[in-house]
Amino acid sequence: MKNEKLTVGTKYEIHGYKHDGKIHRSWDEAVLLEIHDDYLVFGNEKTKVVEADGRTWRTKEPAVLYFYYKEWFNVIGQNKSNGIYYYCNIASPFIIENKTIKYIDYDLDLRVFPNGSFKVLDRGEYKYHKKIMNYPNIIDKILKYELTKLIEKVKKKESPFQEGMVEYYCRIYKSIIQNN
Repeated sequence: MKNEKLTVGTKYEIHGYKHDGKIHRSWDEAVLLEIHDDYLVFGNEKTKVVEADGRTWRTKEPAVLYFYYKEWFNVIGQNKSNGIYYYCNIASPFIIENKTIKYIDYDLDLRVFPNGSFKVLDRGEYKYHKKIMNYPNIIDKILKYELTKLIEKVKKKESPFQEGMVEYYCRIYKSIIQNN
């Protein structure tokens, strides 16, 4: 990843894998909006998503994606007509290879609603995959710790859950797209 030069405005693909190395889901576009020491911010809208079984669909609204170098989660802020929703994946830190953002999706998700309430999703899927893919105990501990840390960030409205941030990055995304 360190060998790839990061440039704002560059388009990347996203590949989410499962612990066994199989592709889980891919997105055909994410535009780099901002570079930070510990994370990158991307944007997309109406991007094509391909599921592991070959089904495809398109996202509906502008989204801002936060990928972290050392955190075991990534966050998607969705700018919907009735407010900002967040979909948070408990996942490995990302790497970038050949203009593709890659990470391992570990099933657990956190959905955050415009009023600040949240819900942990897919506990059953996590339990099932933990057993059949033999997640090591250390991975289990890391993922549970990271979920707790993520929930605390939501409660405290810390980055990336600060008010106005998704809208700010959506404006940057639209500006980049219009200028390209």
